[in-house]
Amino acid sequence: MLDKASLVAFVPSTDLDRSEGFYVGTLGLERIEVNPFALVLRAGGTMLRVTRVGDLRPQPFTVLGWDVPDLRGTLAELVARDVPVLRFDGIGQDETGVWTTPGGDLVAWFADPDGNTLSLTQFASH
Repeated sequence: MLDKASLVAFVPSTDLDRSEGFYVGTLGLERIEVNPFALVLRAGGTMLRVTRVGDLRPQPFTVLGWDVPDLRGTLAELVARDVPVLRFDGIGQDETGVWTTPGGDLVAWFADPDGNTLSLTQFASH
């Protein structure tokens, strides 16, 4: 039923101006619209609505992720833009913060200004 419909992703934010600085200024996403309720962005072919919320308790899991062809290069660009890499105990991330899954995929995590966990993945099958 929805297999042909375009996906719209959502992420919460307590400060849309700060989020715009991060998602547009740092990550380079295309700004479509800002209104009192959301910052609307384009990420590849997906609409991302950064939605204003009054209270936010970031979740302990990834809420948004990107499939990238060169994870290490993309991660280096983020680090150069002062985006810290998140590290998690017990999963064996390397010195740059990259985890190699049992299937050979590469994954790294970082956070937005609200503390939402975001990820990069380079799939081994690509």
